[in-house]
Amino acid sequence: MKPKLFLITPPFTQLNTPYPATAYIKGFLNTKNIESVQADLGIEVILKLFSKEGLKQLFAFSTSNTQQLSPNAQRIRALQDEYLKTIEPVIAFLQGKNPTLALQICQEDFLPEASRFAQLEDLDWAFGTMGTQDKAKHLATLYLEDISDFIVECVDENFGFSRYAERLGRSANSFDELYTTLQQDPTYIDGVLLSILKQKIETIQPTMFLISVPFPGNLYSAFRSAQWVKKNYPTIKIAMGGGFANTELRSLSDARVFEFFDYITLDDGEMPIELLASPNFSEDGITRTYKRTFLLENGKVVYKNNSTKSDYKQSQVGTPDYSDLLLDKYISVIEIINPMHRMWSDGRWNKLTMAHGCYWGKCTFCDISLDYIKVYEPVAANLLCDRMEEMIAQTGENGFHFVDEAAPPALMRALALEILRRNLAVTWWTNIRFEKSFTKDLCLLLKASGCIAVSGGLEVASDRLLKLIDKGVTVEQVAKVTRNFTEAGLMVHAYLMYGYPTQTIQETVDSLEMVRQLFEAGILQSGFWHQFAMTAHSPVGLYPEKFGVVKQTESIGTFANNDINYTDITGIDHDKFSFGLKKSLFNFMHGICFDYELQDWFDFKIPKTKIETDFIFDALQEEADFNIKPTAKVVWLGGKPSVEHFIKSKKGNSWEIMALTFHDKKESFTIQTNKKEGEWLVELVRKIAVSNTKVYSFQEIKSDFETHFEDFELLWYSKPINTLREFGLLVL
Repeated sequence: MKPKLFLITPPFTQLNTPYPATAYIKGFLNTKNIESVQADLGIEVILKLFSKEGLKQLFAFSTSNTQQLSPNAQRIRALQDEYLKTIEPVIAFLQGKNPTLALQICQEDFLPEASRFAQLEDLDWAFGTMGTQDKAKHLATLYLEDISDFIVECVDENFGFSRYAERLGRSANSFDELYTTLQQDPTYIDGVLLSILKQKIETIQPTMFLISVPFPGNLYSAFRSAQWVKKNYPTIKIAMGGGFANTELRSLSDARVFEFFDYITLDDGEMPIELLASPNFSEDGITRTYKRTFLLENGKVVYKNNSTKSDYKQSQVGTPDYSDLLLDKYISVIEIINPMHRMWSDGRWNKLTMAHGCYWGKCTFCDISLDYIKVYEPVAANLLCDRMEEMIAQTGENGFHFVDEAAPPALMRALALEILRRNLAVTWWTNIRFEKSFTKDLCLLLKASGCIAVSGGLEVASDRLLKLIDKGVTVEQVAKVTRNFTEAGLMVHAYLMYGYPTQTIQETVDSLEMVRQLFEAGILQSGFWHQFAMTAHSPVGLYPEKFGVVKQTESIGTFANNDINYTDITGIDHDKFSFGLKKSLFNFMHGICFDYELQDWFDFKIPKTKIETDFIFDALQEEADFNIKPTAKVVWLGGKPSVEHFIKSKKGNSWEIMALTFHDKKESFTIQTNKKEGEWLVELVRKIAVSNTKVYSFQEIKSDFETHFEDFELLWYSKPINTLREFGLLVL
């Protein structure tokens, strides 16, 4: 029987764009002519719930609940007719189909308002420079969150837009609690999910059901879905993979898990799934082979990795395929006034990866012992562009989020050049390390190719701790790189960390001061503080004694094993810094409160910072390095000049001058030089134009010049070349 695979992402991840795992796998299966259908059940459940009929049923169900309601829930129930009237126009607006509704939403007498709208006093300040559409999206998001609060209180306490029953999946060393919950009757939200799943299974009639579980908040729904299929369609084989399995289930031993799943695969899914889908087993006596797969044999969990086949290279896995997904039904929301989070949740992004794994692979808090970090393999720029063009043709969207752990600068350069060479109009962003390779000119090239933002780890803004993390950067270097990106016109988001092992209170305070100065200097636009979490597969988790921490338990659970409880030798309660760090950052992101004392953000005594008030300012004053490597690439982003010749005379001497006039998108400019050097320059900008396949090195250009003239440096640092450098002559 020819295999037919049904791939799902269970509720819930993002509202605005599909999580890409199933699209990646479907793209691979296409290369093997294995039939597959995919679905994002998260968005489908949301759309069913947040419809007129869905809300009507929700309110009817809540009425049967006799519990005492909070005043907020009473208010929402009393206004149910207003919610029924507005829900479908609001969803259509957030799907981009009803833009004129923004005008009515912004009148603030259209939407029913409950407790989420209490924060509105700051709305004009936050959205004063933003458009009506953005303000309306934020108001509509608050409206949906009010309904979500009602669902949590009156219908299902585990509900959440981007996670469901997340607590059951987090640090679930034992399967007991999740297993017990799954023995209970399905919840109201489960009922909505299972009704959609039933219709899908009946229509598709798959031979295999594959569930990708990226996060703890997807785990419960994954098990509930598998449970229903196992009960009603016992002949369908069921497998789980994805980020949660890859990090948490590497030491799985609880046999009860296999009451729900037949297989759980680890790491890259392509080869394991191909082997599971192949008909090379049982009756003809051929021994079945597996790749990184858990299954049950004789009542025991076994791990099989007996296939001799290698994993596929990134060039062989195909282009992610988003067909079957409801791309025009996703919902753009603005949950919080944070530039990077807003971009992440607003609009639909095609997801791609520049490289498998991380080219740095050293950060001590990261799971660098796992394949998805450890095995580094870049994708050639021309193949990446091929995939981008295929996805644009399929989805009609030209926005790309490269989901790399840290995109390699050399590959970003090659990709940008290829995008410009093909004259593609795309918008893209990615994650990076703030390393010195990101020069001013590279940032300008990335901007020209359509890159609009980068996010990177500043982590603990302390040189001692950055060295302990093995980040390979210093705060001063981060400042220079963020300056380069900002001046090129790219938004910069910094991941910030507190509570790293051995971090002192003084270092936390000094870290905050560094962050304050970066925002005050205008070279950081967005940030988010995360508290350090110790994981089993990171260097800190593997060798805690090197980092001054002690594991609280050494025992390995039978189910999920990744997050580790620990004690830090400093004995500091880092939790208490959370509110002050986040509150100060919120204000810094909006360009205010830089003159506050750091003490003002905390309700307990902190030491004064030891960082000089002008540390970042001074770091940015250092002169740029004028040494250019002979191997550096030289590229011209502008067009061809128009040429005029005229005679210039002085003190009885005459000579011919060339005027080269260039036109860029914003303005025109002219440079003047003598005739021979002018002719050489005209030929140079033709040769080094970004549209050309060959990219010339600085040494090649210097050598070419010196076959005709003397003293290349005199030309290179002259006014005409300096002018060209301002308008798109880049040294990379």
